[in-house]
Amino acid sequence: MKLAVLTPNVTVLAQPSVAQISELADRGYRSIIGNRPEGESADQPEWNDLKAAATARGMEAVQIPVVASAITAADIDAFTEALERLPKPIAAFCRTGTRSALLWALANQASLTVDERIAIAAKEGYDLEPFRPLLSREKSDAQS
Repeated sequence: MKLAVLTPNVTVLAQPSVAQISELADRGYRSIIGNRPEGESADQPEWNDLKAAATARGMEAVQIPVVASAITAADIDAFTEALERLPKPIAAFCRTGTRSALLWALANQASLTVDERIAIAAKEGYDLEPFRPLLSREKSDAQS
């Protein structure tokens, strides 16, 4: 399981298995955010199983399912609120981790420049350059 540490409190990763939720807890993660819609692929674990595994290990679990090409201002607000509210550190995931990295970058537009957000993600193996136009827009300009 490759973990991409974007900040000391936020890590993104590809889809974990139910068993890997325990590994995240063992590594000290206190919360998970699932960014995959249910049924996106046949091999995808069900959110309720992932949430149950997290809860059993004393972790908080929030699902904010998004499609990268259709992220809305409400999705960004929900992710931002989860980052503020959930116990840290937080592990956010989707199929590959890119959507979660993108949501992190969108949630941090007030505190980091576009170049900084793209560079942080790139250092961890996520190419957000194709999303530069979206990352450059004001949050209120995101799809509604």
